[in-house]
Amino acid sequence: MKCWFLWWLVFFVSHQHAEACSPPKKDCNTTEYPSSKCPGSCTNQCQKGDDPCCCINCVDNILENGSLDDTIKAIMELEDFMEEEKINGTDLATSSDNIVALQYEPNDTFVDLDIYASDNEDISYEPLPSSTVSVQLPRELNPGQNNTIVFLKLKWPETNQSILGSTYEVYDRALVGLSVEGKNISGLQQRVNITINLSKEIHETQKPSCHFFNFTTRNFSENGCITLWTRGRNNVTCSCDHLTYFAVLMVPASPSPKDQKILTYITLIGCSLSLFTLVITVLIFITNRKVREDVSMRVHINLVIALILLNLHFLLSSTVAAVSSTGLCLYMALVLHYSLLATFFWMALEGFHLYLLLVKVFNIYIKRYLLKLSVVGWGVPAVIVSVVVIIDRGFYGHVSLDTSNSNNTAICYITNNTVKMGTTVGPFILVFLFNMFMFGATIRRVWILRKSTEFGQSNRDRAKKDICTLLGVMTLLGITWGLVFFSFGHLTTVGLYLFCILNSLQGFFIFLWFMMSMRKAKTAVTKTSNENHSNST
Repeated sequence: MKCWFLWWLVFFVSHQHAEACSPPKKDCNTTEYPSSKCPGSCTNQCQKGDDPCCCINCVDNILENGSLDDTIKAIMELEDFMEEEKINGTDLATSSDNIVALQYEPNDTFVDLDIYASDNEDISYEPLPSSTVSVQLPRELNPGQNNTIVFLKLKWPETNQSILGSTYEVYDRALVGLSVEGKNISGLQQRVNITINLSKEIHETQKPSCHFFNFTTRNFSENGCITLWTRGRNNVTCSCDHLTYFAVLMVPASPSPKDQKILTYITLIGCSLSLFTLVITVLIFITNRKVREDVSMRVHINLVIALILLNLHFLLSSTVAAVSSTGLCLYMALVLHYSLLATFFWMALEGFHLYLLLVKVFNIYIKRYLLKLSVVGWGVPAVIVSVVVIIDRGFYGHVSLDTSNSNNTAICYITNNTVKMGTTVGPFILVFLFNMFMFGATIRRVWILRKSTEFGQSNRDRAKKDICTLLGVMTLLGITWGLVFFSFGHLTTVGLYLFCILNSLQGFFIFLWFMMSMRKAKTAVTKTSNENHSNST
């Protein structure tokens, strides 16, 4: 009897404790709470005195079908409703298909608060067996008596649309919101910790990064948040110094700090060497009359000038960004964007010129050929940059070189990812595909010429000549820029090293190609002169 009574007492106490740790909950699922209980359409239903379920289900519906403006407005109205709708001194949890909301009434002696929520709409102040999100609010929060603390967990349904315009995948398509009635909480010394359990394996090309949604700028930012996660860990903790709406974004995995430092040095050394040798190339071109008369050399020199602009402004960009001068940074971002586009277009024109020489061969005369090439190579990038500036100057500004760490080294460049993809990545893909076709045509042409090589030339000499030709063409066409497509998975670090080494030295390789072409032309002239002298004799 004593054992039975003791067991019953323990069960009763633990059951009462569990109930005390779980706030009363109102289920607003559509099956339990049909829309017929909410009169009228889904408008203005988050007003004081309205049924909470009408407001919750209205926002739930907007998450699924609403536009960005409607979604932002609905979230803000839901937050205001949950803060202002008093609950008579008792806590209350409300849930629908995709939303879990909690109103917590603090007392005079607020110490801290832990909140646990799960996908099956359970919420508690103690750990749950199936909890997917846990929040730790510190003592410093000090909300004050009767200032309602609101917790919201919003989960978007599986659709193709991005969440709040994010360019990156939002983990579990979920947003966690925290607010205190009548207070703007920021600059906390004791940080708010939001821990999200990871149920899916994180791909090697991605890593979780804690961001909050800025309702003013309407984009995600990581300012004030620290991401606590290591690969292999089954949860990620967002440690932030303010209250707002938080999400875990799956950003591209960046190399280690040691690799970043090495890659930075490689890039600086390579670009500096390229800039120096490219300037020498221009001086040689200016001082050599015979070189200036060669049409191919005149095409090459335009690519050289574009690369000089690109290397020069890239090397100065981080310094200008550190100065924090808005006008100077805008200029630097504009010229850097322009010179990058000019480099891409002149690499494409190198491919077009190669097409005329190797594929078309006959009837290749074009009136004012170089002028027309210059209009495309220099004019089209100017038009693209001008359109971007006219639409919004704010597309140019400070950009962190590491997208997952805003405190990293910054440069002046394009701040908007959509503009960056459309005006740089898009044109480059087209240029790369065209030049790959031309590189294939060059290999075919070299193979044909190899079969008809002059009698007496050794295989070793022919192979050396062929290799030099193909490497030179590869440099002029910018084929090495395509290494960016192979910077994923296990090849991420290796691909970045190859990309930085080869592309930072592209100007140096073009200088070598330029010198070899001049030497070849000089040798051909000497050989022709000797043959004429021999025939005359």
